Amino acid sequence: MTILNTATAASAPAVSADQRLNRLLLRKLMPLLIVVYVMSFLDRTNIALAKASMGIDLGLSAAAYGLGAGLFFLTYALAEVPSNLIMQRVGARFWITRIMITWGLLSAGMAFVQGETSFYIMRLLLGVAEAGLFPGVMLYLTYWFDREQRARATGYFLLGVCLANILSGPLGGALLELDGVLGWHGWQWLFVIEGLPAVALAYVVWKKLPDGPSSAPWLSAADAQDIQRRLDAEKAGAPQQSRLAQMFRDKQIWLAIAVYFVHQITIYTVIFFLPGIIGTYAALSPLQIGLLTSVPWIAAAIGAATLPRLATSPGRCRALLFFGLLTMAAGLLLASLSNSFIGLLGFSLTALMLFVVQSIIFVFPSSRLTGNALAAGLAFVTTCGLLGGFVGPTVMGLIEQTTGNTRNGLWLIAAMLVVAAMLSTRLRQGQESVDQPQQSAAQARA
Repeated sequence: MTILNTATAASAPAVSADQRLNRLLLRKLMPLLIVVYVMSFLDRTNIALAKASMGIDLGLSAAAYGLGAGLFFLTYALAEVPSNLIMQRVGARFWITRIMITWGLLSAGMAFVQGETSFYIMRLLLGVAEAGLFPGVMLYLTYWFDREQRARATGYFLLGVCLANILSGPLGGALLELDGVLGWHGWQWLFVIEGLPAVALAYVVWKKLPDGPSSAPWLSAADAQDIQRRLDAEKAGAPQQSRLAQMFRDKQIWLAIAVYFVHQITIYTVIFFLPGIIGTYAALSPLQIGLLTSVPWIAAAIGAATLPRLATSPGRCRALLFFGLLTMAAGLLLASLSNSFIGLLGFSLTALMLFVVQSIIFVFPSSRLTGNALAAGLAFVTTCGLLGGFVGPTVMGLIEQTTGNTRNGLWLIAAMLVVAAMLSTRLRQGQESVDQPQQSAAQARA
């Protein structure tokens, strides 16, 4: 008993020190990163609220809107890998600052589109400008957090999406009410007022965001060394791939891509079409639609803030992925069957798990890659997944124009989520074998 107490006492300070350091990292890094992501999502998704008035003023059909919404993700996806490789070379602080300045200016420039062609061009340019932000932050978090803490940090980062969608409804609805002020349409005010703050925030990123632990003024040399020691120990514990060719041959990477692809179809379908679907519930003003649109994203924020911290083992990660994807499917089915409060409840159920699933998916490929393969691999997973951001809105726009009812497409996405849930049970981290069901079950219970 004495020996046991002595060992426990000896290990307690180390555990306490790790917890203290993790809390410090979360407190110093995540608030700024969350605000950056809030701004990015406001600027990439504000066309959801502008859809109706832009369609009238510019003569955009539902199919043209869906295509324009999706084109952003086409160029965004194509530029992801080169953007992450550049960030690894020039540093996170410089590259994220550059991303913010260009996307802020182009988002504000959306106020000057004249029709379908200029709408498409501006969405394509906005995709190139913002490319690299999400995989860049996923790479950036690997500089600070080990695998056990990374899902939690990613979950906090994804709170930015929830907060953006909570804010975008009321804010966008209020800005649309400026229609006619100084001769501008409401949607023009929406793009300018939400786009330019990103340029100002870029200065804060340049001044406050460290490239890594060694350049953080709020970390002692001992703490920076401790972070590096933990990350090095994790890499040594499992053989990882450092070459791009090895990454492309890893079936686990492609499995993660398949799950992420379906996830991205779901999230951007909800983001771009939720306001329009809510608008069919009753005769509502833009502000009322905006307020109701915020409800599912409050549920998403609750999920992102509470559930990813449970993903502390490979088994638990798989369990959360599996049940999260099935929950999302059930929510969409419920939303497709009702055009009232029950439908909004269904969207809220889906939203609850959106960022729980997303925060966990990237733990799997990051546990199997290192060096350039890690930078390119995370970007490649994001690239392929974000093609779902192109497919989802485009297909939903065609379904709406063909059938006259957007909700018909929700059945298709729900079925895809069930397939993705089945695939997620085969995901493995590091040295894990796919043929270890008993070990995985034990880890899930741990």
